[in-house]
Amino acid sequence: MSAPDSPARSSGYFAQLALVGKFSLGRLFRQPQTAPEAASRQRLGRELLLLGAIGLSVILMLMFAFDAYEIGLMPTRGTPSLWPVRIITEFGQDEYVLGLLAVSVVATILIAPLWPEASRSRLLNFATHVQYAFFAVLSAVLAAQVLKYVIGRGRPFVGGKANAFNFDPFNGTPAYFSMPSAHAVTAFALAFAMSAIWPRLRVPMFIYAVVIALSRLVLLAHHPSDVVAGAVVGLACAMLVRYWFAARRLGFRLGKDGQIVPR
Repeated sequence: MSAPDSPARSSGYFAQLALVGKFSLGRLFRQPQTAPEAASRQRLGRELLLLGAIGLSVILMLMFAFDAYEIGLMPTRGTPSLWPVRIITEFGQDEYVLGLLAVSVVATILIAPLWPEASRSRLLNFATHVQYAFFAVLSAVLAAQVLKYVIGRGRPFVGGKANAFNFDPFNGTPAYFSMPSAHAVTAFALAFAMSAIWPRLRVPMFIYAVVIALSRLVLLAHHPSDVVAGAVVGLACAMLVRYWFAARRLGFRLGKDGQIVPR
């Protein structure tokens, strides 16, 4: 939320809070302030196409050549010594990540009317960036739930053996919700979002995402191709949401070369 969009000071806290809330939510669905340039659309299209092509190739390669072998190497499900991995994997739980981001957005909105007006735009800009991260993860999680239901891939050893091709589309039960991995979706969407906002976080955030993805393999919750599919979905959704925000000059802007940069 940039300075020109900051609501004027009102006489009371709740009046100001209502204005801040109205601006915070209303601007997300307004018409783009910046006409999407051909260069930006083409760059996004190329990036999504490349991501999809590489992702699909890796997924197919893993399914045919590695998935069944890899899950056969993992410790038995429920092994007591894996308790540290069970703790680590919780950091990729979508409910926790979305909850933390939502609390951060609400907290900044509640604090904004009390914040010194001279520096309020900085606080509101932070709230916009957190809003982007929230919607990047939320859109990725929702897309993953639809894909899980449609694809209906069995989790490792569902059916009694290491079968990488155990599919039952539209099954709708957790046992057949293996692809894509929701933890990987959440972790990679969050990693991309945080890296887009604060580029210096790129390395630690993607290390976090890879660790979360590996934890799902060790716990026999997913096949390797499931976490790759999750990474692709998470990255693609975060890229699309970033473009939505940039077209409205919310936290990002569209450069002349088609690159999207934080504001």
